[in-house]
Amino acid sequence: MVNFNSIKMGWKKGTSLTLTLALGLTLAGCGSNANSTAKEASASANNSATNTQATDQKLVVYSAGPEGLANKIIEGFEAQTGVKVEMFQGTTGKILARMEAEKANPVVDVVILASLPSAQGLKNDGLTLPYPEAKNADKLNPDWSDKEGNYFSSSASALGIAYNTKLVTTPPTSWEDLTKPEYKGQINIPDPTLSGSALDFITGYISDKGESGWSLFEQFNNNDVAVAGANQEALDPVITGAKGMVAAAVDYMTYKAKAKGEPVDIVYPKEGTVISPRPAAIMKSTQHEENAKAFIDYLLSDEAQKLVSDAALLPGRTDIKAENRANLDEIPLLKVDWSWMNEHGAEVSDKFTQLFK
Repeated sequence: MVNFNSIKMGWKKGTSLTLTLALGLTLAGCGSNANSTAKEASASANNSATNTQATDQKLVVYSAGPEGLANKIIEGFEAQTGVKVEMFQGTTGKILARMEAEKANPVVDVVILASLPSAQGLKNDGLTLPYPEAKNADKLNPDWSDKEGNYFSSSASALGIAYNTKLVTTPPTSWEDLTKPEYKGQINIPDPTLSGSALDFITGYISDKGESGWSLFEQFNNNDVAVAGANQEALDPVITGAKGMVAAAVDYMTYKAKAKGEPVDIVYPKEGTVISPRPAAIMKSTQHEENAKAFIDYLLSDEAQKLVSDAALLPGRTDIKAENRANLDEIPLLKVDWSWMNEHGAEVSDKFTQLFK
């Protein structure tokens, strides 16, 4: 799905060659001082590398949120390591667009996305730096993370039907319920070009149901389901009562709104839904590799996983349970094919967009 150009680093080779030639000419001119000069040059280079490593206290992270959790994770990591983090917050779509714009001069060290197929795309395009020895990686849900260490899903959300409890007294129990005439014009669905989790749901549903699965979305369109921006933009009108429901709603957003006293709740359809893991990956172009690895270690730590649970997301580690939401074993799931979803994400997104024009 993601198809960035590989980063070219040939200039480093050229610089090394220039330095080697310059040193060779110097040694030839110095005669008996050659060995001494070489030792001094080597010592200087080693000291420079050590100083650079010691003063490397920077990391650039692009995160698909949620903003409150991302800020707390950054604060915890900075307090633990002393590394200063520069963070850009945005949807998965905005993050990938920014990376595309910066591909000639990459800036980001670590990305946290809200779509597993997007991370698979980064890996397949050779843009990720494997870190198989990451601490606690063996405790992660193996279906959500890469066994070679190219990405690590430290959290996840499930996609359900969010509804306004004042407007919908008998909540739907199936995706098909949303096609009923009484719900005409009352439902939002997030835009899959802006929301990685919405794209996960649509591709996941099609991967499970096959081409016949498109009939659901055709019926959505006939029932005036509105494509309404990213996840929060789709949910806000339901909170205010302007709309009744959100199809493919991100559950943690609904749980958080409910905890604040808003008249919303969420159900998971009986035929199953899609889990949307939130993978983190180190970019191969990183200029702060050790800091990036330390950040991944922190994401998978007990401390960060507790922050994940407190934010009403599913922890990525299987040995930690969420306390204020449905856990994985309580959510009916579709049988999705993540590889198929990665390969066909672009065409599914295009077809969905054309359908709702």
